[in-house]
Amino acid sequence: GVANTMVISVLERRSEIGLRRSLGATRADIRLQFLSEAILLAVLGGLTGVALGALATTLYTHLNNWATVLPPLAWAGGLGAAVAIGAVAGLLPAIRAARMQPTEALRTV
Repeated sequence: GVANTMVISVLERRSEIGLRRSLGATRADIRLQFLSEAILLAVLGGLTGVALGALATTLYTHLNNWATVLPPLAWAGGLGAAVAIGAVAGLLPAIRAARMQPTEALRTV
């Protein structure tokens, strides 16, 4: 999901990339922008997933009259995996955005 969202984001924001590059933004600036967006998207998705997982676990244990145990390592592992996968998935679109030439990106407007 993160990779698909970021690829579409790069394609739809070509004019923004071209404008920023023509105003002096470096390739590293563009790469950092898109990679940061991918990581933020992954963090939000990971937090939502962890919260929904904890809620489902709590409901299930409550219905079966069991004690609810949610180890912090499981929370951290889920969130860490989401962020790592999001960063890797956002890397290629970020590199692709940074490689765009300003004139070519502005021409697509």
